[in-house]
Amino acid sequence: MTTTMINPVTGQMLLDIEPLITPEHVAGQTIQERFEEFHRLNPWVLNALEEMTAGYVAAGRKRIGMKMLVEVLRWRHDTSTTGDPFRLNNIYTSRYVRRLVKAHPEWEPLFACRELKAA
Repeated sequence: MTTTMINPVTGQMLLDIEPLITPEHVAGQTIQERFEEFHRLNPWVLNALEEMTAGYVAAGRKRIGMKMLVEVLRWRHDTSTTGDPFRLNNIYTSRYVRRLVKAHPEWEPLFACRELKAA
């Protein structure tokens, strides 16, 4: 994980925002397969979510909503890039939570996770 930098003017975290690469949809793929391809093409998304989560932890927050973090990331992407809009499917949020908790088991209490019902 990289060190979180703060914009001295706005007080917002500075994230490494990159253009988003949208994978081609392949009929018959599971949600997990679609997520894995999206993540392979856009590893910076997980890094940004990890940085935001670490920032919330450092601020003393006890609960974090992944969908809220994704919305913040969408806003930051749209205000710092040009071109295609940020298209991160909401069905991937539970996969990102699991990736973060796997890398940071101490964060498990921060997120409410349900059992995956779809592959």
